Amino acid sequence: MRYSDEEGIFAVKTARKVVEDYLDGKKVPPIEFPKSFEEKSGVFTTISTYPEHDLRGCIGYPEPVYPLKKALVESALAAAFQDPRFPPLQKREIDNVVFEVSLLTPPEELKVKKKKELLNIIKIGVHGLIVERGFYKGLLLPQVPVEWGWNVEEFLSQTCWKAGLPMDCWLDENVRIYAFSAEIFEEEKPRGNVRRKKIENRR
Repeated sequence: MRYSDEEGIFAVKTARKVVEDYLDGKKVPPIEFPKSFEEKSGVFTTISTYPEHDLRGCIGYPEPVYPLKKALVESALAAAFQDPRFPPLQKREIDNVVFEVSLLTPPEELKVKKKKELLNIIKIGVHGLIVERGFYKGLLLPQVPVEWGWNVEEFLSQTCWKAGLPMDCWLDENVRIYAFSAEIFEEEKPRGNVRRKKIENRR
C-alpha cells in the first residue's frame, strides 16, 4: 500500500473541508499536507447522497500531472461544483452527502495481440479502466463494476460508453485501453469516521 490509513483519512477530511469552506464563502486556507502529498498522483473525489448513496459528483485527475495536494483540492471542488452531470452542490446538501477519495496508480496501457485477451487480464475489483480513441476518452474507477455487478466484458463496454464510443469499441485495434488501481477511502456517514474501502468482487 502506497498510502497509510492516516493519509487516507486526511485526504477525505481535506476534500470535505475545502468544499465546506467554499460553500461558506471562504478561501482555501493554507493546509499542512503530509510529505507524501508532495508527490504527483492521480486522484478522484466522489460525492454521494446519504443514505441513498446516489452519485452527486465525481471528477479527478487520471494521470499524475500535479502534486497530490493540488490535485486533491481541485478534484474536490470540481466534483462538488463542476461536474456537468449535476447542478453545483448547495449548502443545504452538505450534511446529507458523503465524500470518497480514490488515490490512483499511474495508468498503464494494456497491450495485447488480440483484444479479447483483455478479458483474461482485467480483474474486477482490482483495475480501473480508461478507454481512448482520438479525442474520445472515458474512465471508470475500480469500485464501479463491483457496485453494478458487471463482468469484465460489461466493464469494458461501459467504459467505452462513458467515452462516448460504441459499447464494443474495445475490440477496435485503434482503441487504447489503460488500467490502473486505486486506494479508496470513504466517510461512513456525513462527517463520520473515514475507512479504507475494500472492494469485493462477488461474481
